[in-house]
Amino acid sequence: MISKSKQKEISSYKLQKNCDSEQVFVVEGPKMCSEAWREKMTIRIVVALPEWMEEVQQEWGFEWNRLRGTANEGGTMRWHGIDIYEATDAELERISGMKAPNKVWMLVERPPEQSLPQLGEGPILVLDHLQDPGNLGTILRTADWFGIRQVVCSLDTASCYNAKVVQASMGGVFRTKICYTNLLPLLDEASSKGLPIYGALLEGKSLFDTHMERNGLLIVGNESKGISSEVASRVTQKITIPNIGGTCESLNAAIATALFCAEWMR
Repeated sequence: MISKSKQKEISSYKLQKNCDSEQVFVVEGPKMCSEAWREKMTIRIVVALPEWMEEVQQEWGFEWNRLRGTANEGGTMRWHGIDIYEATDAELERISGMKAPNKVWMLVERPPEQSLPQLGEGPILVLDHLQDPGNLGTILRTADWFGIRQVVCSLDTASCYNAKVVQASMGGVFRTKICYTNLLPLLDEASSKGLPIYGALLEGKSLFDTHMERNGLLIVGNESKGISSEVASRVTQKITIPNIGGTCESLNAAIATALFCAEWMR
C-alpha cells in the first residue's frame, strides 16, 4: 500500500509544470514502461500492480517476493536507485493521468538537452509550430519507424515530454534525437551547405514526382496555419501530396508527415 501523502506527491506529476521544473516525464502502461527500461532511460519511480512486477522480474533482474519484503513503513522498495511502490487498481487510478490506467506508472528523467543535428549526415525532420500533442507523438512514432533519428522542433512546438506525446510516440521519444531551437539559423546553415530544404506546402510540386535526397531537411508546419512565412522563405523545394479526391481541404499533419516520410525513405 502507498501512503496517502506519497500518493498525493506522485499525483502532482499530472501537472506539466511540475514535470518541467524537475526535468522528468511520466510514462504509463506495460509496453511503454518496458520500452523505457530497454532503452536504458533513468527511472526514478515505479508504481505498479503486483501482477506487473511478477511479469517483469526476470527481465529486470529482481526476485519480486524478496524485493516485496524490503518495503519500509511508507511502502517504498528501493532497487538500483529506483523507488518502487506496489499499488492497487484504485491507487493507480488516483495517480494516473489516463482515463483507463494500465498496470504500471513511471517517472523518468529527461535525457540531457540535445545538441543541433549534424547537417548532411542523414534526413532531418523539422517541425514548425506543431501544437497538437497527439500529432507530435504520432510523428515521432513515424520517424522512429522509418529510421529518421533527427527531429528539430521550433521553440513554440509542443513539448515532446507532454504525457500525450510520450504515449502516442510508442517509444519513439526514447530513440529519436529531438532538439528545440530557433529554426532560421539552422535552415540558413543548411542552405549555405547546398542541402535541399523541402517544405510541405499546398502549392508545391507533387510528392510523387519529386526525388527527395536523403541528406535533406523536410519541414512540416502548424496543423491549421502551415509553415510560417519566415521559415517558408528558406524552403528550396515546395512539395505537396496531390488532392486526388478534390473535396477534402487538407490532411491531418501526422498523416501527411507519414506519407512524406514513406516517400522520402523509399
